[in-house]
Amino acid sequence: MGNVLSSLSKTIHVSLAIAVILFLGLFYQNDGFSFDRIFWSWFARYVHVVVAIMWIGLLWYFNFVQIPNMGKIPDDQKPAIGKVIAPAALFYFRWAAALTVISGLILAGLNGYLHDAMTLSIGSGVPKHTAIGIGMWLGLIMAFNVWFVIWPNQKRALGIVDCDPDLKAKSARTAMLFSRTNTLLSLPMLLTMVLAQNLY
Repeated sequence: MGNVLSSLSKTIHVSLAIAVILFLGLFYQNDGFSFDRIFWSWFARYVHVVVAIMWIGLLWYFNFVQIPNMGKIPDDQKPAIGKVIAPAALFYFRWAAALTVISGLILAGLNGYLHDAMTLSIGSGVPKHTAIGIGMWLGLIMAFNVWFVIWPNQKRALGIVDCDPDLKAKSARTAMLFSRTNTLLSLPMLLTMVLAQNLY
């Protein structure tokens, strides 16, 4: 087991294998599932939750761990964060954001509420669609911030893109403020997503 757990790749492969075995066990215990809209809706939701955990987990890592502790790290050790840790975390952060949005839109489409949710159910007045729609719009705003504000500014702040020191410092602050904005929006977004699934 130590051999598996010492490698992230092996750990993920074993985790995926266990998930597939559980799926197959539950599949046959239930005398199978129809590979219909309900199945694909479930699959889209599963993917949506997995990538959303990655996205929000990294958002909270940046805001609860990395940003508050950067001032405590000696200057000679900061390049390890800026050149290695942060770029890797930002890679997963931005692609998890994109996949969360894509899988969420697919899920809403499969379940037939995409248009109604995106219009906040104005006209049809379905409270569940209003709630999930608010969550979807908050998620879209957050994903926009990731790709079009945080990532371009982080590239300058981390030295991935060359710029003068003043712009680098300004970019670091802008990235931090928009990351904090996403943290501010994360709890309302999660509330409306969960509320729509459980209180209606």
